[in-house]
Amino acid sequence: MSDRLSVFKTYKLYVGGKFPRSESGRVYEVTDAKGNWLANAPLSSRKDARDAVVAARKAFGGWAGATAYNRGQILYRVAEMLEGRKAQFVREVAEAEGLSKSKAADQVDATIDRWVWYAGWTDKIAQVIGGANPVAGPYFNLSSPEPTGVVTVLAPQESSFLGLVSVVAPVIATGNTAIVIASEKSPLPALSLGEVLATSDVPGGVVNILSGRTAEIAPPLASHQDVNAIDLAGADDVLAKELEIAAADNLKRVLRPQPVDNWTEPPGIDRLTAFLETKTVWHPTGSLGASGSAY
Repeated sequence: MSDRLSVFKTYKLYVGGKFPRSESGRVYEVTDAKGNWLANAPLSSRKDARDAVVAARKAFGGWAGATAYNRGQILYRVAEMLEGRKAQFVREVAEAEGLSKSKAADQVDATIDRWVWYAGWTDKIAQVIGGANPVAGPYFNLSSPEPTGVVTVLAPQESSFLGLVSVVAPVIATGNTAIVIASEKSPLPALSLGEVLATSDVPGGVVNILSGRTAEIAPPLASHQDVNAIDLAGADDVLAKELEIAAADNLKRVLRPQPVDNWTEPPGIDRLTAFLETKTVWHPTGSLGASGSAY
């Protein structure tokens, strides 16, 4: 009979490609659906939130400047890494959401497929929502989408993994960088996702993951002058209203909570377009003569 002691996992934040403990040193207990203790998760502070903004801003230029095809390759690599760690995520999702192993496996499979789906859209969304516009005059008029910038994402509270990926993947697929506030009661799959991102090709700072009290971390991010947009997916009605008012101070783009009965339904492209800006460029075609245009 073995007298070996198990090595308990220490969950940490994921900020700037590194795994810091909360600046405050605080933790809180995470329990399963039956109330049994699972782990201690970092209880993020306002300072952690500010550090995440700095990391996201620093990473934005390189990530937005990468080719869409390259971003798609990197996102696909994340899906490969998730596939290799499927057993871990099945266990964590089952414990977090009180699901059977088979149902949790279905959720994880759907999550990996969702990530691949968004990876495939990286170099296609511009063709769908951009293009040449008809104008009267000797000009080319071209509209193309560009990322909004640094986006705060409040992950869904109930869907700890599939819902999380469904709101994070479209943000980074389109060239934005993200600060993610994990589900307050079920943060472990999100924190483990940080480990996957760190061992894939996603540059540090593109995704930053915080755990803790959503109502404590979200307000300073909503009012932060260097955050360009916020997704309120994981906020209740009261918190969502408070954050929307705070976000108005620097005219953040706000995506209000959208009721989702089933995260496995096809997501469409709404979340891809939610955090894109449209740049329109005019360019002269040259002189117009009797024989037609000269370029």
